[in-house]
Amino acid sequence: MTPTIPRPELPFLAELTALRRDIHAHPELAFDEKRTSDIVARELERYGLQVHRGLARTGVVGVLKAGSSPRMIGLRADMDALPLAELNEFPHHSKHPGKMHACGHDGHTAMLLGAARYLAENPDFDGTVVFIFQPAEESEGGAAVMIEDGLFEKFPVEAVFGLHNWPGIPVGEMMAMPGPVMAGTCGFEIHVRGHGCHAAMPHQGIDAIVTGAQLVQALQTVVSRTLHPCDAAVVSVTQFHAGEAWNIIPEEVVMRGTIRSFKPEVQESIERAIERLCSGIAAANGAQISVSFDHRYPPTVNSPAEAKFCQQVAAEVFGAERVLTDILPSMGAEDFAYMLREKPGCYVWLGNGPGTGGCTLHNPHYDFNDELLTLGVAYWAQLVRRALPSAA
Repeated sequence: MTPTIPRPELPFLAELTALRRDIHAHPELAFDEKRTSDIVARELERYGLQVHRGLARTGVVGVLKAGSSPRMIGLRADMDALPLAELNEFPHHSKHPGKMHACGHDGHTAMLLGAARYLAENPDFDGTVVFIFQPAEESEGGAAVMIEDGLFEKFPVEAVFGLHNWPGIPVGEMMAMPGPVMAGTCGFEIHVRGHGCHAAMPHQGIDAIVTGAQLVQALQTVVSRTLHPCDAAVVSVTQFHAGEAWNIIPEEVVMRGTIRSFKPEVQESIERAIERLCSGIAAANGAQISVSFDHRYPPTVNSPAEAKFCQQVAAEVFGAERVLTDILPSMGAEDFAYMLREKPGCYVWLGNGPGTGGCTLHNPHYDFNDELLTLGVAYWAQLVRRALPSAA
């Protein structure tokens, strides 16, 4: 059994908790995290870090150097909230109607700030740590924008690490494993064009609704009858829009949905299968069907060496029996995937508790578990010590 290290005492824990709750109470959406980034920059400057602003508009980067080693690693947290009305009633609930920290990015930001402060006060490492506070993770790809703006040219880290709280995993446990941990996501939009007519005279038209309904049913066979049984994917139709009157068969149906998968070749296979179904069902009904694909986030894939390293760090912090190394990945998507395309690294899940009472991600009753603040700081601090060991 790997012996655990003493978790760092945080004399500033009450202050860090208050900071987390303040960010929770003032959620800001993608690329509009002005107040949050001001807080992050102010805190980093107070801790004595070099602060860089402007990447991806509201991104903040803090740099902390100790010793003489030229080695450099990156630690990343996301800052944005979701367009969701919060239903919690505790004092730090959202003060911004229709906006909410329902994914725990307030906690991610606070944990990384806590790690920056702790390491600045206890610089027992040799090298440079780049603290990356990223905007716009939720659907807007802020990680890709930071990279396009020169993140890794300005800060040439050798590896990059990310962390997400995870309801359903007990507090004090962590998932760290190689390979895909989050799916890639792609939106699709399908237009079915028939010939509108009176509802009492369907023979005079081409029914776009019947055609679209057949297509919805057929799409359910894409994964089960096109892919290898061991390849995981999800195809979900989430919108079906047609008609405005009860006595008119409409001219057009618009359908939208998402594709989730872990491999580019699986994504390609699904797209070709959808195109074939659209063509065949259009011909069978005398309709016209077009489909377009909107490629969003790629799969989040941990590199083997860095995943093993994070397992070792997690074992030292939490105990080997509390490190999950072989659980099912998530079909959710995460734009940290873009950073892992550029640099080796690892994305871990830190248990947020059972998720009871609606405390699950993207739920209006969610709240980040403040018990994680010390755990997250301990993990980040130990990762830095192990990745950039001091000669002393």
